[in-house]
Amino acid sequence: MGANGSAQGMPVYDNINFISFAKQLLEAGKQTSNIIKTMKFLKKQKENIEKVSAAIEKLKAVEELIRNNKRLYNMVQGDLRDILNSPYIQADEVTRISDSFNAILDQATEDLEFINEILSSDHLKLTDGERMKAIRAHQRESQEMVSEIERKTQRYRDIIAFREMQDKINNRKTNY
Repeated sequence: MGANGSAQGMPVYDNINFISFAKQLLEAGKQTSNIIKTMKFLKKQKENIEKVSAAIEKLKAVEELIRNNKRLYNMVQGDLRDILNSPYIQADEVTRISDSFNAILDQATEDLEFINEILSSDHLKLTDGERMKAIRAHQRESQEMVSEIERKTQRYRDIIAFREMQDKINNRKTNY
């Protein structure tokens, strides 16, 4: 070699390493493809779980509505009968009391029919979120109706108790 000679010659390629590297690239590509498929599958499953979760939430809300309406009807059946059968409720009050309780029951029935329409009809073109919002609103209204029936029942029971006490005071026997 001469003084200026710094050439190292032709590069030598290791064919075995090159083939091994190509195989690794192909394998990595397959793994990436499988990961992408898995991600798509998981995303689809997540969407399915969210749909099921939303359906369960709707179902629970509707169940609560039905439970509230059953409570309303049971309360009105038992409590209204007791109130109206009381000798301390005057004849002109019977219609007014019945009408106030019936108005609440009619509203509860209309609400259930509306909820049925929301859940079973595509005419309204509501999204799941809008349906859930409507169901929640009616759920709150049904809770308010239960509270209103409880207040009215308690108020009429208080009136009956007061009139009963008044009757006992006015009709007591005196021993003097």
